[in-house]
Amino acid sequence: MLTRKLGLLEKGEASCCGVTLSQCHAIVEIARAGSMSVNDLANMLGLDKSTMSRTINNLVERDLVTREPDSENRRYLSIGLTAQGQALFLEIESGMEQYYQDVYNSLPETKREQVLESLEILVGSLPSQCCQTRGE
Repeated sequence: MLTRKLGLLEKGEASCCGVTLSQCHAIVEIARAGSMSVNDLANMLGLDKSTMSRTINNLVERDLVTREPDSENRRYLSIGLTAQGQALFLEIESGMEQYYQDVYNSLPETKREQVLESLEILVGSLPSQCCQTRGE
């Protein structure tokens, strides 16, 4: 959440499991939702529609995401994960779980709750798109 609110998803040089950071977040959110529209995903991640469309196009080309017309509204495109995309999602989730568990365990036991509380306050105090440089 902190990464999203600080607008760090648009930093193309960042990567995760062989995909960019914005692609990584897109994969995670699509997996959690099952399927969604590009517009919904862009809004969720705080990215503009054109940036999100390029991200999804790249994921479709890599056979990680599907893009299909909705059965009830042909103008609405629904995106979902392919089997390969689902496998990558599980790899991302496992890696992130281990990473954050290691970070948490490196904190002094007496400070862990304080750090978590401080992070919640920090995330809660940031507006949804506080630092976006594009699409304002």
